[in-house]
Amino acid sequence: MNASNKTNTVNVTKLLGTGLRHILLLAVAVIMAFPFYWMATSALKTNDEIWQFPPTFWPVDPQWGNYAEAWLQAPFGRYMANSIFVAGAIVICQIFNSAMMAYAITHMKFRLRGAFTGLILLGYMIPSTAVYLPSYIVLSELHLLDSYGGLILSNCVSVFAIFLVRQAFMQVSHELVEAGQIDGASHFRILWTIVAPLTRSTFTVLALTTFISQYNNYFWPMLITKDPDLRLVSAGLRDFFIEGGAYGLKWPLIMAASAFTILPLIVLFLVGQKAIMRSVNFSVGVNKG
Repeated sequence: MNASNKTNTVNVTKLLGTGLRHILLLAVAVIMAFPFYWMATSALKTNDEIWQFPPTFWPVDPQWGNYAEAWLQAPFGRYMANSIFVAGAIVICQIFNSAMMAYAITHMKFRLRGAFTGLILLGYMIPSTAVYLPSYIVLSELHLLDSYGGLILSNCVSVFAIFLVRQAFMQVSHELVEAGQIDGASHFRILWTIVAPLTRSTFTVLALTTFISQYNNYFWPMLITKDPDLRLVSAGLRDFFIEGGAYGLKWPLIMAASAFTILPLIVLFLVGQKAIMRSVNFSVGVNKG
């Protein structure tokens, strides 16, 4: 009887602990999601209702037409297409460049490899703003200012990406690489058929972080482009906020524009979250094996 009571007590304690964790996680999720909810619902309010106190968490008379009006007042379709195209191209370039560089400094033997690795890590400490001027001059000499090529090529190499992929490649056993070499496989084939699949979770995280940062990039694209047809989302929102006359006057439209411009990032996160979990489970299975 005593043993049964102890078992019941342990089970109740576990259930209470699990319930408490779920409640805490739910509270954190609500706190994290609330700013997005507030932005989306503020787009349905009038300007006066946004500023009234106490605030309303749902508009009294939802203005669903605010989203359509904001979409039509500026070429947001063009802005979003530019951002998705540029960010996607940069993601592909950084994945290829960082993978080949990280493979070279982790699984290839050559003179001064340590010094070369140290030089890359030193570059990681340099602020990105410190290279804006020389990068601008280089793009100007190559006649790539105010072009898609300049936007993409100026961001196709990332020291952070190299460092991140290098840390993942260091967890891959070098015996696997040597086995591939014994079978006659080239380094390029070993990289993309052995090493990369084992570290796919890292590439997924890299793709997500790179896409988000480039999609939201503002200062550098504004510096090297002047053509309105090359505007990215952040610059487009700025133009709508100030030059379009919305500054301080059309907050519901500003909220609506902000809401639908971040929609691709939300979709990407939802898709990428599943990919990360599958990749982590795959990697754990390989490591145990």
